[in-house]
Amino acid sequence: MHHYRLALIGFGGVARALAELIRDSSPRLRDELGFDLSVVAITDLNFGSLMQSEGIDLDAVLQLPRDASFAAMPGGSAEANNERVIAETNADIVVEATFTNPTTGEPAVSHVRWALEHGRHVTTTNKGPVAIGGAELTALAERVGLRFEYEGAVMSGTPVLRLANGPLAGSRIRGVQGILNGTSNYVLGRLAAGLTLDAAVAEAQSLGYAEADPTADIGGSDVRLKVAILAQRVLGATIDAADIPTTGITGLSETDIADAERTGKTWKLIGSVARSDDGSITASVAPVALDASHPLAAISGATNAVSFDTELLGPVTISGPGAGRIETAFALLSDIVAIHTAVTR
Repeated sequence: MHHYRLALIGFGGVARALAELIRDSSPRLRDELGFDLSVVAITDLNFGSLMQSEGIDLDAVLQLPRDASFAAMPGGSAEANNERVIAETNADIVVEATFTNPTTGEPAVSHVRWALEHGRHVTTTNKGPVAIGGAELTALAERVGLRFEYEGAVMSGTPVLRLANGPLAGSRIRGVQGILNGTSNYVLGRLAAGLTLDAAVAEAQSLGYAEADPTADIGGSDVRLKVAILAQRVLGATIDAADIPTTGITGLSETDIADAERTGKTWKLIGSVARSDDGSITASVAPVALDASHPLAAISGATNAVSFDTELLGPVTISGPGAGRIETAFALLSDIVAIHTAVTR
C-alpha cells in the first residue's frame, strides 16, 4: 500500500477541506484509490508552521480557534516560514494553497519551484503560478522527474484539463470557449432578470459567489488567467495573460440586455482561445450575446462550462462547479491520484 505524506502551504478554506476529507474518508480513499494520505506539515499566515514527520492530528488542528497558533504544539512555530518548511519537511507532495498575486504569480511560483527543487511533487489550484509560470515550472518538473499538477486552476473540481488531454486526446481540438467565472455568470443572469449591476453584485456577494472586491470577476481578469492556462494545456501555446484582450461585463447597458432578450439571445462572459488554419493563436475575454442554440447559452447561475471545438467530434461541452471549498479540494485529490498513477506506472 502506497503512503503519501502531504505538506499544506496555506491553510485556508480549500486546504482545510482537503484535511477534512483525509480525516473523514481515509478508509474509503484507501479502498477505492489504493493509497493512504497523511499531512506532515502545515504553514499558514495566521497559525504559523507545524511539522510532525509521523503525521499531524488533523482533528486537533481543524478544531483550533482562528486566533490560535501552532507554536503550542510539538513541532510548531508562530512563524509561517514557507521556504524552510518546504525544504525541511519529509513530505512527498506539496499542496500549494496560498493567496497569490494574479500579476506576478507570487508567492506560489516560488513555492512550486522550491518544492520541485527539493524533490517533491506539487499540486495547486492557484491560477497565478500556472498562467504566469506554468511553462517554466512544468519544464522543471519534467527535468527532475516529478509531477506538477493543477487540474483545479481552471474549473475547480470539474476535470476540464484531464478531459482535453485524456478522453479527447486525438480529437484534434481547434479551440475552446468557456464560461469560466461563476460570479459573472450569476450576475449576468440577474441583469437579465431586471436587476442593476450594483444590486446583482451585492446579491452575489450575499450568497458567497462574489468577493468583497469583485473586480477580478466582473472585470474579466480572473477569466484571462484561465484562458492562458487553457491555451497552454489544451492547445500547447504559450500566451502571456497580459496580452489577452479582456473586456468585463461592467460596460453592458440596460439596452444591451434588453436587445438580447428581445432577439432570444443570452449574454455570457466568454473566455476563448483558438488555433487558425495557419497555426496562429487568438485569445480573448469578452461578453458575447449567444444564440439559444449555442452549447453555453443555457449555462445559468454560478455554474461554469467549457465547450471544445474538435475536428472529429464537433463541439464537446462539459459543465460543473467552478468554485467551492469541497469541489476545489476534490481537484487537489484528483491531482494526487494523477501523481500516484504516474509514480506507480
